Amino acid sequence: MLYDALLFALGLILICAGGDKLVDAAVSISERIGIPHIVVGATIVSFCTTMPEMLVSTTAIINGSAAISVGNAFGSIICNTGLIAGISLLFRPSASIDVRELIWRCVYFLMVIALLFGLGLGLGFYSTPVGIALLALFAGYALLSIHSSASEREEESAEDTVQGEKGKKSMLRDIATILVCAVLLFAGANLLVNHGIILARYLGIPERAIAVTAIALGTSLPELVTTIMSLIKKYENIGIGNVVGANILNLLLVIGIPSTFSLIPLERSTVMTDIPLAMAVMLILTVPILIWKKSSRIQGVLLLAIYFGYCAAAL
Repeated sequence: MLYDALLFALGLILICAGGDKLVDAAVSISERIGIPHIVVGATIVSFCTTMPEMLVSTTAIINGSAAISVGNAFGSIICNTGLIAGISLLFRPSASIDVRELIWRCVYFLMVIALLFGLGLGLGFYSTPVGIALLALFAGYALLSIHSSASEREEESAEDTVQGEKGKKSMLRDIATILVCAVLLFAGANLLVNHGIILARYLGIPERAIAVTAIALGTSLPELVTTIMSLIKKYENIGIGNVVGANILNLLLVIGIPSTFSLIPLERSTVMTDIPLAMAVMLILTVPILIWKKSSRIQGVLLLAIYFGYCAAAL
């Protein structure tokens, strides 16, 4: 047990180191190419921080643990929004948010999760056609993100911040930093999840409860650390963009990849509790922001209360 605890701690250290430098590199890239922080948070940063969820869900299917695969995806959305966004809004609500980049992403998320909820009610499982459809929706999301980023850059292109060979070298350094940070996050979350499961099973916690609490929190730690670092460095819009982008990727890739290769049966608690709650916390996070173009501490308190209540009920 001591061995598992030490490797669990090592995973946490790797995630903290990777999250710190990832924020710096992401901000540098966004300023060099002239796109808003929230766009980088919802694309580059969210993809890097969602890698652990992809690994865990795919590995769980290979090992025959479907409950962990799906529970990890929806549990991570609830964790990202309830805990991570809740902490962000509680300690540093944003007084000004560019909602143009949030609107279509929120609609996309709600469309996909409503589809998955309907399929869960009607079929009780996700199969290969569902996985293929989710991967196709991911391709559409990627194209929309590229188009959106290009549009934002055109609006900001009056003064190009990348100049000459020095700018190109700096950009390459930032990209290399992001790749290294992604590896640190991936390795750290892998250690956390694998040895966190072992520690949780010592305590006699059921598989689904482990999935929606310990594993979901473990795989969401990159998002948590990245968001905390963005708050410390006063780039709170990166944190919000990271949460929204990671939630979309949890639906499209974390469920899409494993369900493409294997049928995933759904537990009733997943359909009736996890999916509706994932929708609810996203609405609590995004609707006030879309209306008033700012966030509030009240949202943070409400999201944290929901998250801790959910964890208590799951256990």
